[in-house]
Amino acid sequence: MVVSEITLYNVLKYKLGENEAQTVVEGIKQEVRNEFENRKETLATRVDLVLLKEDILNLKIDLERGFRENLKWTVGTIIACTGILLAILKFMH
Repeated sequence: MVVSEITLYNVLKYKLGENEAQTVVEGIKQEVRNEFENRKETLATRVDLVLLKEDILNLKIDLERGFRENLKWTVGTIIACTGILLAILKFMH
């Protein structure tokens, strides 16, 4: 028994008696085991978390590259539009 089981057992022992307390604690342990068995395929492992962290870092790098590329095109477009506007103004006078 782990500490939490012992604590639960001790609390229940005074209310239900030793046999009933043991039965309740064992029932809870079995339910926890069953629930774990049912869900263990969907739980993340440390390896899963490391891979997820790598994916997030790669995504951040891709976003930064995209932002730089977008910024480069935006600045270039502003410069080109300014040049066209100045050329139009010069030809109008």
